[in-house]
Amino acid sequence: MIDPTPPTASSEALYERAKQVIPGGVNSPVRAFSSVGGTPRFLIEGNGSRVTDADGQRYLDYVGSWGPLILGHAHRDVIGAANEALQRGSSFGAPTGREVALAELIVERVPGIEQVRMTSSGTEAAMGAIRLARGATGRDKIVKFAGHYHGHADALLAAAGSGVATLGLPDSPGVTAGATADTLVVPWNDREAVEAVFAEHGSDIAVLACEPVAANMGVVPPAEGFLELLRELATRHGALLLFDEVMTGFRVARGGAAEVYGVTPDLVALGKVVGGGFPLAAFGGSAEVMAHLAPEGPVYQAGTLSGNPVAVAAGTAQLRLLDASAYDRLDALAERLISGLGEVFAEAGVAAQLPRCRSLFGVFFAEEPVVDYAGAKAVDTGRYAALHRGMLARGHYLPPSAYEAIFVSLAHTAAEVDSTVEAAREVVAEW
Repeated sequence: MIDPTPPTASSEALYERAKQVIPGGVNSPVRAFSSVGGTPRFLIEGNGSRVTDADGQRYLDYVGSWGPLILGHAHRDVIGAANEALQRGSSFGAPTGREVALAELIVERVPGIEQVRMTSSGTEAAMGAIRLARGATGRDKIVKFAGHYHGHADALLAAAGSGVATLGLPDSPGVTAGATADTLVVPWNDREAVEAVFAEHGSDIAVLACEPVAANMGVVPPAEGFLELLRELATRHGALLLFDEVMTGFRVARGGAAEVYGVTPDLVALGKVVGGGFPLAAFGGSAEVMAHLAPEGPVYQAGTLSGNPVAVAAGTAQLRLLDASAYDRLDALAERLISGLGEVFAEAGVAAQLPRCRSLFGVFFAEEPVVDYAGAKAVDTGRYAALHRGMLARGHYLPPSAYEAIFVSLAHTAAEVDSTVEAAREVVAEW
């Protein structure tokens, strides 16, 4: 048996070792640093706003486990709740009071959700919501937007963002033509295209799925009135509107993007923040639609670890700390960072866009605002790679992809944000 890796092992050594037993040396493609260059950092510890790698280097972290750690790493209340739950048992495969408490919090906060079903990942949540929509409507077709990522279920890996965009992959091998035959893909923010697809296929469309703020092809908010159009089209044609809020849920507001934009969907998929850093996700909707799920209805969905007691304890502790004042502080920190970076790029004459929805934002090196997937694919990813390398060398850990969001947490301080802006100024000065 191989001994556990000592904390003194280097990231480079671990990466070489990992490549022998894990495809590409990582368990999720973007972690490999393929698009930014260099060796991925193997992390051994996180505390507050900072992480430490296997070489003992500390970084100010703007990845935050890709969004869940809105309170920062190892928050006392979240870890305490998880530890207390763990002492009572790691898993039961049976109902618990903890999952009821979390479900009640979700229903209270998220517009459109009257009942919720928990899963272990965002992929499962989106997959379950799509299946439910098809079962509830008796229709087959899905409408999604190019560059929107709804997990790696076969039917949804059509013009997907996230790692598919980062690595420049076509629609994934292994996904059959039959799996995506009923998936209709249209450009984001294109009113005419979405109206046309409903005009042609409206009576066959089960669900119109979107990230209400696209955040897996970089951050691309909806154009003014676009979400309202989606709501109107779905209602008119008898389809269900699905907001995939795995990224935006509890990140951009207490009730997610549905609260920010004032548009109520029929179904919502949640992940990331809802689990407090543990594998947990959920999907929900009206009681009428959710009644189609087994055991109440005929649409089957299940999972041994769904509603895991440790994960729901952590998620509940985190959500209870996210009140209005927490979001005010989070948005102020994000504004400080976004405005600071904007000044740095402008002063250096570097064409850059910093699209945002509240504290969710990204960096595009482009002359014009990005409004769709085609625009996102045209940005200067090489310049982002240079920014990433320069910031990493200065102790600031940005997402290793031009197509991912940057995450500020409530553990960050104004002074730390200012230090990040100054580090960016140093990096850009070398270009």
